[in-house]
Amino acid sequence: MKKIFAVLLLASIITASCGASSSQNTNLLLVSTTSTQDSGLLDVILPAFTEKTGYTVQLVAVGSGQALKIGAEGNADVILLHSPAAEKQFMSDGFGIDRRLVMHNDFVLVGPPSDPAEIRGKSPVEALEEIFASRVTFVSRGDESGTHVKELALWENTGLEPAGEDWYLETGQGQGPTLSIASEKAGYAITDRGTYLTYKANVDLEILVEGDPFLLNVYHVITVNPERWPNVNLEGAKAFADFVTSPEGQKIIGEFGMDKYGQQLFIPDANKTDEELGLP
Repeated sequence: MKKIFAVLLLASIITASCGASSSQNTNLLLVSTTSTQDSGLLDVILPAFTEKTGYTVQLVAVGSGQALKIGAEGNADVILLHSPAAEKQFMSDGFGIDRRLVMHNDFVLVGPPSDPAEIRGKSPVEALEEIFASRVTFVSRGDESGTHVKELALWENTGLEPAGEDWYLETGQGQGPTLSIASEKAGYAITDRGTYLTYKANVDLEILVEGDPFLLNVYHVITVNPERWPNVNLEGAKAFADFVTSPEGQKIIGEFGMDKYGQQLFIPDANKTDEELGLP
């Protein structure tokens, strides 16, 4: 039912967004990842953007893979996501323009405090090997999101194939619900740090593996190509990209989480390059 509602909502937003030319349109269709929504970041960024520019943002939050599919179909003005390899392919295919680095945080492996697979403090690859061997529940998003892509890359590095195992559960849902299910099942999961901190009080999960360079989680903003899709609100998309990479937007990103969690949930990166962050 939730998926049906989301599709109907998206259809209504697209209809409203495409009803006027981009030069007249103050409605902006942003497709972003569930991690930016579940962490609460967009609850802070979007009102500030609207107050600054006058654009009204309609948000659709899905996994990065689905976000890129929506963009490739011309059903978004601007995309904020965290799947660098897929983003580069999106750009190469001519679906996007003006891809900009925005911020990063990191992925972590979480699990029950009892840690039945004994992964605490191990490398990500060693941790997944232990989970596979112990057959303790692992909960995957299974939704082609940036988090899911990172998880699959880690499994590939182990040389193991968990799909089809009875202890390997795929939710097909966003990060928040996936963490809730992992907690209910006393299982393990991979998550971005920001969403984990947001849900921490409501789940019985601890960070058990962190700090590995492979767990870097980088976000870019991409404007959908108006030459492919004339109804794209180019001015609005550019205004959003400008805002989240501006000193004002970067300050909001850098301060987000400090008051509630005592730490940054996202590190602003607009003044950096992909190479500086270690991305290929």
